Amino acid sequence: MSEHETKLVKKIADQKAVVAIVGLGYVGLPLALSFAEAGFQVLGLDVDGEKVKKIAQRESYIGHIKSARLKAAGSLFSASTDFTLANEADAILICVPTPLTKYREPDLSFVEGTLRSLLPHLRVGQLLCLESTTYPGTTDEVLRPPIEAKGLTVGQDFFLVFSPEREDPANPDFTTRTIPKVLGGTTAACTRVGRALYGQVIEQVVPVSSTQAAELTKLLENIYRAVNIGLVNELKVVADSMGLDIHEVIRAAATKPFGFTPFYPGPGLGGHCIPIDPFYLTWKARAYGHHTRFIELAGDVNCRMPEYVVEKLSRGLNLRNKPLKGSKVLLLGMAYKKNVEDMRESPSLEILRLLNEAGSLVEYSDPHIPVLPQTRRSRFELKSVPLNPETLQSYDAVVLLTDHDLFNHDMILKHSPLLVDTRGVFQSGPTVIKA
Repeated sequence: MSEHETKLVKKIADQKAVVAIVGLGYVGLPLALSFAEAGFQVLGLDVDGEKVKKIAQRESYIGHIKSARLKAAGSLFSASTDFTLANEADAILICVPTPLTKYREPDLSFVEGTLRSLLPHLRVGQLLCLESTTYPGTTDEVLRPPIEAKGLTVGQDFFLVFSPEREDPANPDFTTRTIPKVLGGTTAACTRVGRALYGQVIEQVVPVSSTQAAELTKLLENIYRAVNIGLVNELKVVADSMGLDIHEVIRAAATKPFGFTPFYPGPGLGGHCIPIDPFYLTWKARAYGHHTRFIELAGDVNCRMPEYVVEKLSRGLNLRNKPLKGSKVLLLGMAYKKNVEDMRESPSLEILRLLNEAGSLVEYSDPHIPVLPQTRRSRFELKSVPLNPETLQSYDAVVLLTDHDLFNHDMILKHSPLLVDTRGVFQSGPTVIKA
């Protein structure tokens, strides 16, 4: 072990290391709180001044993270927009978005911009970890060269690792501490330092041989889900043509005690990982002469599901002598998954756009999203409408897109003139259309 490795590992073990978290969103904020709760001094860095202000006021801006956790962290957790403070940190963890371009290619602008902001303030004896999901080779090809060009020697006086986030917002069964953490270092020394750090707040750290292996591990996890969801989405369309309920079939298949894992269809894929991550691998695979047809096919199936939902809605309205154009439609749930306010890549936004283009009069109701925020995919100025019998009866059709627990399903079923169910919540009936 080098002198710098020995000093940093000891500082971590003594909980005297300062940990900086760059990006205080759904990944960064719970990670920052986990380190503060373990006794570390934590510095949050973000370009969003509103988030920094909320943290100073000890107010959570993420629904499933209670403000009480921020208050309990006390002086151990502070936040700033001043990236020069990174020089004071012993460990810097990057948790910024890695979206796609409009051509479905990796967009590393947030990672690269973060590195440019940090680079002047990096020093000997620090650990830098990238947690953002990306293609194999990013850590070694994008982060390492500028760091070493600065005169730092990775693996000797500076330590570089990749450890992908595994957050599942609002999942009560798992926390940051209890979800095993995969970690790969640029060198063996980097892995040892990274393992020492994360071992302070994570129950099980899973080391792998390289940053590339850790990067591919994250992609495999989400591609596995994307492909299987694409399979059941395709089977849903086939089953519907046969007059069968795919949810009944999945429930029956799930009784097999071996060899089957249930996945469930929906109106499309949403969230910050599953709709995006497969395309990071397909892009990188082309550099090696491979065409990932299986993965791309699943992505195509999932991307087409919003159109399928709109088509089913149109058929249902036609049977009632009403065209899609001019019909009043209420969308239930704009978040990408139940019981959260996270709208990243939500298929509900695409369905809203398609209906708007078709001339429908569209509104939404979501107890977690009182006002529809402006995003790169949505410029609609809408507010959530109250959900009651009178509201439901005033629409030509109601479309359940996100099955929040706060929705009163009995009331929705009883008072919706036409109900399109994309989540398998309702039994088939004269007013229910499975989509």
